[in-house]
Amino acid sequence: MVELLASAAAGVSIRSLRGTPGLQAADRLLRRVWNIQPGEDPPMALDVMCALAHTGGYIGGAYLGDRLAGVSAGWLAAGGTLHSHVAGVAPEAQGRGVGNLLKAHQREWAAERGLTAISWTFDPLVRRNAYFNLVKLRAFAVDYLPDFYGPMSDGINDGDVSDRLLVRWPVVPASGGVSGGASGGASGGVSGGDELLAGSEVIVDEAGAVLSAGNAPLLRCATPADVEGLRRDDPAAARRWRAALGTALSGALTGGYRITGFTRSGWYLLARGDVS
Repeated sequence: MVELLASAAAGVSIRSLRGTPGLQAADRLLRRVWNIQPGEDPPMALDVMCALAHTGGYIGGAYLGDRLAGVSAGWLAAGGTLHSHVAGVAPEAQGRGVGNLLKAHQREWAAERGLTAISWTFDPLVRRNAYFNLVKLRAFAVDYLPDFYGPMSDGINDGDVSDRLLVRWPVVPASGGVSGGASGGASGGVSGGDELLAGSEVIVDEAGAVLSAGNAPLLRCATPADVEGLRRDDPAAARRWRAALGTALSGALTGGYRITGFTRSGWYLLARGDVS
């Protein structure tokens, strides 16, 4: 049963959220993670979460003892899949495997309902999210979505274009069975060693400059070390990085390349070929 999924990382338990008090706690946590100020939009409104939980959608909560430390929410989507719309972990709980456990719980939930895959979007400029999604979870990047949500007013995204990468995560790995977290799917991401960069053509360099449209069999695309800090301290630089990936990474994917991995030093790796 999903509710008995590993209390895995020390002191962390995961369960589905139901009922108004639990969902109100989820709303407060998401507002805190996104640094929502009065008048700003939360990442998912409380009334939407209540309706989602009532109508069979997914809302999972991670607890440290009796304190809610992480939330993930999504809905049933076309093709017998789950779309995970939002996930957040409290700052004090980060680094304890909470995000990994939430994804494992989500996958078990989807498997119990006979779903085939989970999709979600993430900001391609945020290194830690790219590494987690593509390398640890081994999800497949399937599309670059320019300004997907339009203008957003929250403490994380305010003032930036909402470009996103859409990823797909098989519920049942190629090896059979349902695995959780980092064991992930069949062959989405790869481990992140810089030796993987050898022989690849640079399309965006470490300064955020577009160098090439990309014609080589292997490409690599840099990301900023801390785009969230840039948005706060140097908005013009953050916009340049956004434009660079919007041109080069999006162009490569449209041109038939696929993302094969992401290195710890912040490089996307791309190769020619279709995503399976």
